[in-house]
Amino acid sequence: MQIQNEKHISVLNVPVEMPIVELERQINAQLKGLIYEDNSYEDEGNDNLKAKVWKLNDIRVSAQDSTFLFDVPIRIWVSAGYKISPMGFTMSGYKDTEFALRIRFVSKVHMTPDWQVVSTTQVESYDWISEPSVKVAGLSIPIKSMVSRLLNKNFEKITKAIDEQVSKNIELKKYVQEAWDLARQPVLLSEDYNTWLVVVPTSVVMTPLVASNKLLRTTIGLKGYTQTVTSATKPEVTSSSKLPDLQIVDQVPENFRVGLISAVTYQDAARLASQKLVGETFSFSGDRYSVQITGIHMYGQEDMLIIKAGLKGSINGDIYLRGIPHYDPQTRMLSLKHLDYDLDTRSVMFRTASWLLQSTFSRMLEKKMIFPVGDQIEEARKTIQQALTHYQVTKGVALNGSLNEITPDRVYLTPKHIYAIVFATGRVNLKIEGLM
Repeated sequence: MQIQNEKHISVLNVPVEMPIVELERQINAQLKGLIYEDNSYEDEGNDNLKAKVWKLNDIRVSAQDSTFLFDVPIRIWVSAGYKISPMGFTMSGYKDTEFALRIRFVSKVHMTPDWQVVSTTQVESYDWISEPSVKVAGLSIPIKSMVSRLLNKNFEKITKAIDEQVSKNIELKKYVQEAWDLARQPVLLSEDYNTWLVVVPTSVVMTPLVASNKLLRTTIGLKGYTQTVTSATKPEVTSSSKLPDLQIVDQVPENFRVGLISAVTYQDAARLASQKLVGETFSFSGDRYSVQITGIHMYGQEDMLIIKAGLKGSINGDIYLRGIPHYDPQTRMLSLKHLDYDLDTRSVMFRTASWLLQSTFSRMLEKKMIFPVGDQIEEARKTIQQALTHYQVTKGVALNGSLNEITPDRVYLTPKHIYAIVFATGRVNLKIEGLM
């Protein structure tokens, strides 16, 4: 039977930062050249216009909180149909013109449960960099209002293109999948005690995407169970490799719990107890009876520690006692609670040595059955803290955390050892190169 402490929910934090300028660079790399064209005079209710729209210069991106602002300069070519009657003569035909605009878009960005980045972009305003102008026979043809109507009808095509590029260029799922797979891999914490940290991730939470100081930030939390396992070989990975649906939360919890193990073999525990007890004589009933302890042996039976004590004197032979092992965080000692005779011993003593049953012998033994394990636990804490300080899981991926409060859990018995488990709580980050 291997030690496997009770499962406790922990959160592995994955901080994410993306420079806004990087998003700007990627959008400009993808959104370039011709953005939109209208090659028919007859469409849009016979508007008598053809048009082409190009990106004039780089798009500028800024952001605040969860709102993005896109400043998009565009160049527009328009071919407009005209019909005029100067001096009573009717003239008709088509004239071309080019002009430029600066359009400001506002976009709200959010994540969906299926890991899609969704932006909703709208036009906030636009300014004329150069206005459209067509002259025929010295007369100016007013096409600015027609061009404005054309733009208003077709802004949706430009906003759709922006939304598509935002969705393509803010890619989080592949990084979170990488973090999920890494978190599932057992981490060796101590070679001396064959101690492994096993994380079984169960869900993923994330704070809304928020921009500040020219950075797009979020925190992803891998929630799951942490277990401290002793094993001579690397434990098997049992959790699912499938990334679950995303849950958006206001804040990602920072609680991380890991078990610290101290181990005492039954032989060592018996040796320490023997140093205190073997050869000691106990007297009872006004010195009418006395016994001397000749030997101490120990073993585990389910959650009870069994003590076999050899006696000589008023009675000779072995007696068996049962107690519950307990770790005291104040004294940092492993001790026994409720030490008492097992049923077979109690039955025999009732017939042959009832005076021993009526004495405080078991209580006296209980007070001497203490074993110092605090140094082991502190050493385990230091070892794990060292492992969590810039621990390189693999190239470009590092664990970094701190352990603070220590709280006791329980004592476990295996065929060879008594294990005292305490929990160290703190915060642990998983930093992935490229996300920071």
